[in-house]
Amino acid sequence: MNLYWLALTAFAIGTEAFVITGLLPTIAADIDISIAGTGLLVTVYALTYAVGSPILAVVFNNIDRKRAMVLALICFVAGNLAAAVADGLAMLLIARMVMAVAAGLAIPTANAVAIALAPPERRGRAIAVVSSGMTVSTVLGVPLGTMVGASLGWHATFLLVALLGVLALAGLVFGLPRGLPRSAATLAQRLAVARDGAVLRTLAATTVWAASIFTVFTYIAVALHDVGLTASGVSFALLIFGIAAAIGNTAGGRLVDRFAPRPVASIALALLTVALALESFTLKFAPPMIAAPAIVLLLFLWGLGGWAFYVAQVVALVRLSPQAPMIALSLNASAMYLGIGLGGMIGGTLLAMLGPTDLGWVGACGLALALALTLWRRTVATP
Repeated sequence: MNLYWLALTAFAIGTEAFVITGLLPTIAADIDISIAGTGLLVTVYALTYAVGSPILAVVFNNIDRKRAMVLALICFVAGNLAAAVADGLAMLLIARMVMAVAAGLAIPTANAVAIALAPPERRGRAIAVVSSGMTVSTVLGVPLGTMVGASLGWHATFLLVALLGVLALAGLVFGLPRGLPRSAATLAQRLAVARDGAVLRTLAATTVWAASIFTVFTYIAVALHDVGLTASGVSFALLIFGIAAAIGNTAGGRLVDRFAPRPVASIALALLTVALALESFTLKFAPPMIAAPAIVLLLFLWGLGGWAFYVAQVVALVRLSPQAPMIALSLNASAMYLGIGLGGMIGGTLLAMLGPTDLGWVGACGLALALALTLWRRTVATP
């Protein structure tokens, strides 16, 4: 049961992290800036997470993990309340930075607790339970938040997420025991994780994967509007993405336990590469009547491949650094959000220069590079 309280935390954080992509057009119109300008809300959040997560992992490494997660959720709720009353981009950016710091502590800690509580042969499934909170957030939280934003305004979406954060906080306070396993790693062991060549190659693949995906996904609402989908249609498309993410997450955890992380990661990246290339092809050449359902189908493939890859990367890093898993997981989270930040900047630049139809080509090229890094890792590392 402990894992499900952790999953509830991931659900609240995941809802906020991903719902922003569906709100960008609404926020841009309300505060009168460009879509690329609102993309800073994704980039700043991601870079704050990337910088903050490994620092927080070291600071809180030997502190009771329940206390660390409760503190993180309090900050997360406060950040969402600040966003709910924001009247401009500056305050929104500050609020999202607070949320990013909270998420950068909470998610790696939750994963580390899941790993500590699970036997080695079931770690993939334990990670899948926690990350299922993120995937369920894409099934329920993101479409709901997008619909609330479209009907009541984007401020109401942040109030909704704050309420989810309060529920998650209550679950941690009353459902999670004290004295959870904490790391016994020395400082030298923790530093060694960041210098390990196999770990660095794995982290590089995570960064390139995230940058490639979010070059496209940050501005997916723009592409969906261009093929004729209304706000409710965008919510439906994100619901389909979320269902696929939940399937990919669960299947990825089971496949990793059975076949090891590397083959699962490789197949997932190959699937994603094809899906993003087809996304640009569809936007450029398919008539609107065909393009809209085709893009929704491709979002389904993104969800499958993206979350299966995520689970595989987490388990691979734990196997590479068993003495300091929380440090490795925080570095992976940092690498992922660094990639998300880079993807938002790359996508925003290309959107201003070219258009949404060209983002998929760039994302597919990046994913091919991530696949090459993963296949290279296969020849030099054991996971």
